[in-house]
Amino acid sequence: MLDEWPFEPGQINVRIIEGVDGLPRLQVRLDLGIIQMHVNGRPDGQRPFGFPSLLDYFEARLDEGSVPPDESDEPDPESDGEPISPVTLTPEDCKSLRDEALQYYHRYIALLVLEDYEGVVRDTTRNLRVLDLCAQYAADDTDQTALEQFRAYIIMMRARALASHALQSEEPKAALLAIDDGIEALRKCFEQQNREGDFENSSEVQLLRSMRGALIPQLPVSQKAELRQRLAEAIAQENYELAAILRDELKMLKE
Repeated sequence: MLDEWPFEPGQINVRIIEGVDGLPRLQVRLDLGIIQMHVNGRPDGQRPFGFPSLLDYFEARLDEGSVPPDESDEPDPESDGEPISPVTLTPEDCKSLRDEALQYYHRYIALLVLEDYEGVVRDTTRNLRVLDLCAQYAADDTDQTALEQFRAYIIMMRARALASHALQSEEPKAALLAIDDGIEALRKCFEQQNREGDFENSSEVQLLRSMRGALIPQLPVSQKAELRQRLAEAIAQENYELAAILRDELKMLKE
C-alpha cells in the first residue's frame, strides 16, 4: 500500500478512499505510514458513551447541570443516595477533550487541501466549542487556558474556509464579509487575551488581510464606477461622441 502511494516531502498528501462499508475515508500519507479518518462524525469513528463525540457528551451533561459523577463523590442525604457532582471538568476530562480536538485538527487540515471548505468550517467551529467549554468549566486553571494559544489560528482557518467556500460559489462579496468578520473576531480574541499589541503583526491577521487584498479586484464594479472608467477611457482615446453618451448616462444615474 505504501509503495503504491509514495510519500512526497514538502506537501500534505491527502486522498479520499471508499471503505469496505461503502463509506468514505480520508487518508493522509506521512513519511512513516498512513493516517486514516472518517470524513463525518468523530475522525476515529468512535461514539463515546453513545454520543457523536466527547464534546457532545460533556455538553449534554453540562446542560443537565452535572458532569459524569466521580467515584469519590459522596452521596447527598437529600438526593436519594445519588451523588451530587459539581459542574466542572476534571483534568482527565480536559485531556480527553484536547486529544479529541487534535483528531479534528488533523482532519480539517486534510479537508482544506481537498478544498472541502464546508468540512473545515464544521470542524473548526466544533474545536472552538472545545476551547469555550474548557475555559468555562475546567476545574483547573491550567486546563482553562491550555488551548487558548490556538484560538487565533482556529478563527483564522474558519474565516479562510468560509471565504473560500463563498468564492467557490462565485460570491466574492460574501467572501469579503467572511474575511472582515474573521479579522474582527481576531481583534476581540487578542483583546480578551490582553495581547492587543500583537494583533497587527500576527500571522493570522496578515494572512486574512492578504487574502482580502487579493479578493478586492474580483468584486463587481458598481454601475457608476464602471461608467466613469469608460468615460475616462473614451476621453483618452478622443472618442468624444461616446464620451458625450457616457456623460448623459452618468447624469441620468445621478438624477
